[in-house]
Amino acid sequence: MSIKKQKLELTWVGKDEKFRLEPRILIEDSSKSYGDPKSENLLIHGDNLLALKALEAEFTGKIKCIYIDPPYNTGSAFEHYDDNLEHSTWLNLMKPRLELLKNLLSEEGTIWINIDQNELHYLKVLCDEIFGRSNYLTMITTKAKAAGGVGQESYLFDLCEYVLIYAKNNNYCINHKPFVTESLGINVTNVYNKILESFGKEKIINKISGGIVGNIDVIEFNDFNITSLNSKEKTDATYYKNFDKIFRTTNPQGGLMKRVIPQIPKNGLYAIEYIPSKGKRSGEKYRYYFLNGSLIVWLKDSAKLDVESKKVLKLIKNNNLWVQNLHQGIAAEGGVEFRQSKKPEHLIKNILEIASSSDDYVLDSFLGSGTTSAVAHKMRRRWIGIELGEHAYTHCAPRLKSVIGGSDQSGISKSLNWKGGGGFKFYELAPSLLRKDSFGNYVIDEKYNANMLAAAMCKHENFKYFPNEKIYWKQGKSTETDFIFVTTGFVTVKQIDKISSEMKEGESLLICAKSFASECENKYSNITIKKIPQIILGKCEFAKDNYDLSIIKLSEVDVENSDSE
Repeated sequence: MSIKKQKLELTWVGKDEKFRLEPRILIEDSSKSYGDPKSENLLIHGDNLLALKALEAEFTGKIKCIYIDPPYNTGSAFEHYDDNLEHSTWLNLMKPRLELLKNLLSEEGTIWINIDQNELHYLKVLCDEIFGRSNYLTMITTKAKAAGGVGQESYLFDLCEYVLIYAKNNNYCINHKPFVTESLGINVTNVYNKILESFGKEKIINKISGGIVGNIDVIEFNDFNITSLNSKEKTDATYYKNFDKIFRTTNPQGGLMKRVIPQIPKNGLYAIEYIPSKGKRSGEKYRYYFLNGSLIVWLKDSAKLDVESKKVLKLIKNNNLWVQNLHQGIAAEGGVEFRQSKKPEHLIKNILEIASSSDDYVLDSFLGSGTTSAVAHKMRRRWIGIELGEHAYTHCAPRLKSVIGGSDQSGISKSLNWKGGGGFKFYELAPSLLRKDSFGNYVIDEKYNANMLAAAMCKHENFKYFPNEKIYWKQGKSTETDFIFVTTGFVTVKQIDKISSEMKEGESLLICAKSFASECENKYSNITIKKIPQIILGKCEFAKDNYDLSIIKLSEVDVENSDSE
């Protein structure tokens, strides 16, 4: 008797419904593209599920950071649904999009999902299932509203929004900004108040067995000079000048230290020197210093010099509670209005500093007013922004043009000394490749020219559209020796013979044609010929342009009040 393997998962109405997405091509609208024509930044207008599918062939495994601010299930978005279907409908919106986004992430990549409390816990369980619970990194709590607001009827006034963070692979993701900085403050200067002016003369006085780290040298210092700072000397200039010499003392912690301390004299300045076997200093010879039996802790190990301000700044581990007033001045950011939904540039900057480096790809598939792409551009990341609504034209494109032109000095511009530069390409989703004629039969849409058809068939057959400038039948390739040729003309035996004579040893070719002579089939073992549209019928759903489940509205009213960023 076999027992069905069970797993912990979230279930809802419609979960198992699978969308058979058509792999659309993207068509550049050069009249809306802007700036550097060689730019790799993409602004895409169209249904974001279809757009993500369109990106799959080229960008799978290439996106370093994904930030999305999907529509929140606030009730107003579900005015046409019964209560017991609200959560199901929202989850059906999110699941296929998250699955595609996961595929696009690089092995080192992370996804950051902005959400409020209405769907937070459902989303957490869904993401555990899609990304794996072991790849859950943390949840950031942000202060999203001013305290003491009125009009909210919740049990306690809700100030917060949340950002769930998942890794593609927790073993490879990197925190590019593990620390933040702040001024030293009196609590720090009160304890870091000694300067080791000089070490004097040193000599090895003993060797201690350190177990797996080997022998440990004990070093004694004579004629050393230590001074203490009084209250008048605790200035920014003093700490900046003596950065490498300022210290405090503490009781040693850890098993090794406890074994070593009894073997070090209690009076005077001493050090132990050995090669740690683990930790950030593993493999390198390092010294720990002791003053009168207490461990010396250097300010330089938990602070950094800020050359611009000539100050020493304390390093603090980045955490998941962001209560700074990130929304201050947000109304003017980007020169566009997006009431109740625009996200602060400083929030996105914090995220991109942690999750990415210069030139990494950043993607937002619910672009809204364009904040993520604007911030990524100013921070010199490559970016892809997808927006379904009309505000791809009215908000995103104008905002990004002002960023590129340098006229946008709002948000993070001044802190980065942003002066403009770069560019983006504006893309529309191509129409569905097939449509039904008056007899109900699928035919190729007349909007498709030869190049569009070739590019579309490359996507359907998992080839990369890459036309050879000299050899007409090499329109795309799946490997260095496997090619595809797409034609709307009638393929003859003579044409097949001519192509075969031009093929090199080891090469193979797929020909997709509307019609061909029956003798062409199976004539050459390295040439396969198939009819279109029959070759792709049944593979996916054609003539469907919208998978928003009626949640994401396109009207002007909904644009102004959308919970999409």
